[in-house]
Amino acid sequence: MTISERDLKVIWHPFTQAKTAAHPVAIVKAEGCWLFDENGNKYLDATSSWWVNAHGHSHPYIVKKITEQIEQLDHIIFAGFTHEPAVKLAERLIEKLNGNYSRIFYSDNGSTSVEVALKMAFQYYANVGAPRKKIIALKNAYHGDTFGAMSVGERNAFSAPFNDLLFNVHFIDAPKQSNREEIIHQFNVLISEKNTAAFIFEPLVQGANGMKMYDAKTLSELIKICKLNNIITIADEVFTGFYRTGKAFAKDYLSEQPDIICLSKTLTGGTLPLGVTVAPEFIYNAFLSNDKLKTFFHGHSFTANPLSCTAALASLDLLEEEKCLNNIDFISKKHIEFKARIKHHPKILEARTLGTILAIELNTNEESGYLNPISEKITPYFLNKSIYLRPLGNVIYFTPPYTISEEELNIVYDAIDEWLRIN
Repeated sequence: MTISERDLKVIWHPFTQAKTAAHPVAIVKAEGCWLFDENGNKYLDATSSWWVNAHGHSHPYIVKKITEQIEQLDHIIFAGFTHEPAVKLAERLIEKLNGNYSRIFYSDNGSTSVEVALKMAFQYYANVGAPRKKIIALKNAYHGDTFGAMSVGERNAFSAPFNDLLFNVHFIDAPKQSNREEIIHQFNVLISEKNTAAFIFEPLVQGANGMKMYDAKTLSELIKICKLNNIITIADEVFTGFYRTGKAFAKDYLSEQPDIICLSKTLTGGTLPLGVTVAPEFIYNAFLSNDKLKTFFHGHSFTANPLSCTAALASLDLLEEEKCLNNIDFISKKHIEFKARIKHHPKILEARTLGTILAIELNTNEESGYLNPISEKITPYFLNKSIYLRPLGNVIYFTPPYTISEEELNIVYDAIDEWLRIN
């Protein structure tokens, strides 16, 4: 029996309707930008394996560092204990974020980093004796699949069975120059009751809902309004962090900085799970008390796992090398060139790019969104071309590892060109 056949008997896959989905492809090895299956086929990983793999698979430097660490310390409870990789990673992240940030709270993934941020915001106001309950978020948002993260995300197919169980959130359109005055007015009305705890957003790129991109200037204005009204701002940089948008963090495009930042995905270079919630000192201080009820009662069994922290430190080493930064810039420029080449194609509603993100929204004469049936044709087509692309409904996106070569980039561009020509 093949691995794929054995899988069908015992595995429940994410975001997959098992009754209609194709059999899963069993990957037995990955190296650089390439995945190798049990039948000897290979596929170019054009999505960085769900946006996490920054430096290509099985990067020898990260592997070496993890191996050294596991021989010294594999794991330790993080309540009452600490260790060098966690402390060093916190120090480096705070320095790299270059803002009013002083505390790192570790969790396991992007969803939990958002849960932590929301709980910090709610409890902050409770701890200072002025409870606030309102949250403002953007339409078309996706922040994860745990209940708090679902609550602040778009109510769609992902959350439909649970909508009645989610807490109430006020949603506004993503800010753009074209709707600037309307959004600012709406925002001011929403916060006028002085009951808003937090404003949460994916800065500049709404990833899972189709790589929708919006305006840095107007977002900065909203953050400034929040600061003037003592509202905590939360930037979900789980996808956009660590140069995915071309800069170290998407917040670096903003003139006003968020209070809390959520990080995961590329954090460990795609090797091990790790989530981070970054907070400023004023929030941390609200939890310091002789009253134990003001403690932040949140944690995970694998909080600050030494292997994950070590992988993140190794990934940061690679990210800061000139070679990596030059290649990120090269990918960004190549995406812009390709966008210019295809943007007027009649099958394209819009092509958009920011940093290493390229998104092509197809005109299918059907409703846009994750359930658009064209997605069922796209993945198998590109797999037959030895490329792994997983579209977001009618949006083809290309988010390569930063180590991808020009030749490998052109393999994907040429295949997209062909798709547009014959489909």
